[in-house]
Parts: sequence; C-alpha cells; structure tokens
Amino acid sequence: MIDGKKRRWLAVAVLFWVLAGVAEAAPKHVILLIGDGMGFEHLKAASLFAYGREGGLVMQQLPVSGECTTDPAQAARVPDSACTATSLATGEKVTPGVISVRLPGDGEDLPTILEKLAKEGRRTGLVTTAGMGDATPAAFAAHTKYRKLYDEVYDDYFQRTRPNLIFGGAWRLPEGAPQRAGYTVVTSRAELEALLAGEKPEHVCGPFCPANFPFEWEYANRIDHRYDRVPHLSEMARAALAILSQGEKGFFLMVEGARIDHASHANHIRNAVLETLEFDNAVEEVLRWAAGRDDTLVLVTADHECGGLTAVESRGLGEMPEVTWATGGHTKAPVPFFAWGVGADRFAGKLDNADVPGRILELPESDPNVDQAGVTELLSAY
Repeated sequence: MIDGKKRRWLAVAVLFWVLAGVAEAAPKHVILLIGDGMGFEHLKAASLFAYGREGGLVMQQLPVSGECTTDPAQAARVPDSACTATSLATGEKVTPGVISVRLPGDGEDLPTILEKLAKEGRRTGLVTTAGMGDATPAAFAAHTKYRKLYDEVYDDYFQRTRPNLIFGGAWRLPEGAPQRAGYTVVTSRAELEALLAGEKPEHVCGPFCPANFPFEWEYANRIDHRYDRVPHLSEMARAALAILSQGEKGFFLMVEGARIDHASHANHIRNAVLETLEFDNAVEEVLRWAAGRDDTLVLVTADHECGGLTAVESRGLGEMPEVTWATGGHTKAPVPFFAWGVGADRFAGKLDNADVPGRILELPESDPNVDQAGVTELLSAY
C-alpha cells in the first residue's frame, strides 16, 4: 500500500516527467512576435499605405493564417496586455492587470512557456519597444498580481527567471540591477553592433532608452535625436537571433511591437501604420533567419485590438488611408494569427490565445516537411 504522503510525491514526480517530456517535444527554436494592439484593420491600413493594396505585408504571406480570440477570465470585460500575454504565455485565463498568477483562483504562479523551455536548456529572450518590465514581456518571465509592480517584475527577471536576453526601455528599472545579476549591458545601437562583432555573452540586457521607444515617424524625420543611438525593433530582433542561436539546445524568443498600441490609444493613424510596418520588418528579419531550417516555429499575432480601427478607403500608394476609430481603448475584436515552420498547421483557423502555448509544446522538435521553398519565394519578393 502507498500512503497519502508517498502518493502525493509520486503524483508530483509523474507530473514533472510529463511536463519535461512535453517541453522536450517543442520545436528547437520558437519565435513569437506580438503586435500590441494590432487588429485586422491595422494590417489593412498599413498595406494600403505601403503597397497600395490589401494583403501586401510579409506576415500576410505566411502559409498559415487565422484569427485569435482574446477574452480575459471574465469574458464580459475588455482585455488588457497583462491578461492576454498571460494567456499566450501560460495557457490560462486571468483577470485584466494580472501577470502570470492564478487570479481568479489561489494566486499561485502560473508556469510560462519561457520558463518551461528554459528548464530544458533552451536560451530565452524578450524584446520590446516599451519598457522591459511592461505587461507583455513581463507575462513570460515574471509573476505578480498587478502589472505595475515593477520591482517584483524586475526581481523575477534578474533573480528567478533570468532570460538570456532582455531588450527594451529602462522604465522603472532599478539602477545597476542587470549588472548585479551578471548581465552584459548595452545601451546603444553602436554598443549592440560591437557586441555582435565579438564573443556573445550568455546574458545580455539592452535598456536602450529611458522608457518607450520613439515612434518610427520620429525616426524617419529625425524629430527625436535618440534614433541616432536607439535601434529599431527589427534591428533588435536580428541581434536577438544572433545571440540566442549560440545555444546548442535552441531558444524561445518573444518580440513585441508595443507602440502600435500606444498610437492606437491616441487614434493616430500615421503612427499606427508606421509602427505596424516596422513590426512587419521584424517578422521579415525572423523569417530570413529561419529560412532553410526545419527546426523552427514562427508565430505572429497580437495580444488584443486597440482603437476599434476601420480602414475605410485607400487614398493611394504612399498616402494614409481614410479610417475611422471607435474608441481610444482596447476592444474585444479577434486578432490576426499567422504561422510558419514546424507544426504551423496546428494554428490555422480559429483559436483562442490560451490555446497557443499548449499547442507549441505538443509539437516535434523538427519536421523535414517544413515548406522551405514557400518562405524562400516569399522573401525574394521583398
């Protein structure tokens, strides 16, 4: 007979073995790109401006596409980045404002896909154009009952989870925290390029500006002098791939285009469009790195829609389309979902954000049937 205490320990051991086995089955490299606040109409507006037609973005050429629902635990409530990123990271529904803890519920930490893959020896990375401790990256590597408890977020980053790479703004970052935790720190595009030219450290932190990154419009017109030294999202994504791919067992990387959301809160179509296009540039960088590989899964989605945007009519190539906005806040509209690589067909059609991490962990590490010709042909057109 097995007594109650031994039975509990046996159950824990079995659960550990199951979780470990599942995590080992994930693709060797998993790259999740999140356009914060990016809905279907953001893609339409950006494509009309940049290509003079609908459906012209790189992400829209991926072989698998669908839509993703974003409801929080209380389905009647409007989602925020904390609850939606938590669902993408953990597969669980939580209350808006909550970062990867079980609320409603017992308040216990919810294991994230980043943490599960890190335990299997994968390198991990977070890239954002918001503050490094903002809700979307935090949901993958921290646990707190409220998204603005930044001290708790950064303590989790540097003392518990320890992602190999963290790029973003330095908003509320405790002075010296990355250095004390043994991270190599880079603070400009030039420093990042120098780092890439030499031996790449295991842990890198890039607080490239004090808070949110400047908008792409400000860079294009040299309005904000920081863009002489602050990298674009696509540049950070390219650098992250170079650094994380040094690990023999693969990696998990989350890349967030955060300022799509900020532009949409302001109902500012020019900034929303240009931020969406730079996010698409980051998708292109990821695909160029992944082309020719049969061990990589690339997923592109949004955490939620912002602004209730409708692209009404094209005004021609290079002109901002006529649009309407329904709100200055988030909406409950489904968001786009695109996939390429190992097991990409598992993400076709309609899904919920809480479905995503579980489906990733059910996939094989590699698949010789990945459509390499398709992605190579796609990239040759850009």
